Amino acid sequence: MLRRFNVLHSPDLDEARAAVARRYCDHRLDLVSGRRIDVVHNHVRGGRVSVNVLGYGAEVAINPGELRAFYLLQLPLQGAARIAHRGEEIDANPFCGTLLNPDRPTRMVWADACRKLMVQIDAAYLNRVAAEEIGAALPGRVRFDPKVPLAGDPGRRIRALSLFAARAFDTGRVSPGGQDLALMSLERQLALSFLRDQPSNVSHLLAAARPGCSEAHLKRAVAFIHDQAHENLGLEDIAAAAGVHPRTLQTAFRKSLGVTPIQFLRDVRLDRARFHLMRRHNRASVSEIAYDCGYSHLGRFSRDFKTRFGHAPSQTA
Repeated sequence: MLRRFNVLHSPDLDEARAAVARRYCDHRLDLVSGRRIDVVHNHVRGGRVSVNVLGYGAEVAINPGELRAFYLLQLPLQGAARIAHRGEEIDANPFCGTLLNPDRPTRMVWADACRKLMVQIDAAYLNRVAAEEIGAALPGRVRFDPKVPLAGDPGRRIRALSLFAARAFDTGRVSPGGQDLALMSLERQLALSFLRDQPSNVSHLLAAARPGCSEAHLKRAVAFIHDQAHENLGLEDIAAAAGVHPRTLQTAFRKSLGVTPIQFLRDVRLDRARFHLMRRHNRASVSEIAYDCGYSHLGRFSRDFKTRFGHAPSQTA
């Protein structure tokens, strides 16, 4: 993952320490066992979030102290690590990640085979999202439980969205550095996933404040779908634009419109495609119209079109 965003591949301990510090924070890095390290760091930065894959190739001890400016989710892809944070000792592995808080000291020992997917979120941004979700100023900084079990549904959702973020950068669905709609939506989804799926000192406030899906939320979702139907949208994108939880939005769509948000998106695309096919003065091809309306697979477009309208796209008069 993120291979095209490689920023470091080095056997030099001092070079590795300096390079990683530039993207995270100053820290102490010591070789625990083995003759030398083989550090590989892939890093891509959005506006308020960075996604990383990092491995040291040797057993190392890392002492960053307090992270200060960011929260850091660490998901071991392979190998293990021992993490001391907020008075807890956590054995991290592919079944258990960690979420580090900015204002609590951390010490870590990574085994030689340890390689992690890491999501770094600016502290000010995450706390602002929390305040927006609660609808009031926070009584203090958000502090998460550092242990992230990955076997249950909350941990699986956090892991799945983190992997999705890495693939989104890999495939070019979102571009680093800019502030386009896809990137902003992804960053907010990550912040919301941290807040909703990982226990924290504000979990009870979020639970009490979480709104249902009002008519205004539904209208925002419908308007977003109509405006962005040509883009590669998912349920999380639509929910983030509407400002509600994906499940809440799913329930509201079924209750009010009789379809899911994704089914509604599909119908908007098909209705738009039929309109263009019926008035194609410029004789655009079926495939061009399908792609322009948000379909990336022509066979799926033809099947969905026939199911909705009873005939193939090419038979549209």
